[in-house]
Amino acid sequence: MDLFTDPNPEFCTHIGLDCGSCIRRSAASVAAICRGLEAPGARQVFFQLYASPACHPMAQAFAVANQESSDSQKPVLAFATAAA
Repeated sequence: MDLFTDPNPEFCTHIGLDCGSCIRRSAASVAAICRGLEAPGARQVFFQLYASPACHPMAQAFAVANQESSDSQKPVLAFATAAA
């Protein structure tokens, strides 16, 4: 997805990418940024990233991969400083 601005299955196949690995990689990136994103939000992000109608059948797979990636992320440690 980072190689071009308008992904579509025909172009992806031409350069050696498959939908599944592309979706999983993108979903993991989104999960790292937006942990805990629920399925409707993940699908909305998907449609913004993948505008080609040919990609749209992968929306549910993206939402599932996003949830799996979010669940497997390590908790982010927050540090607070005491007010003096």
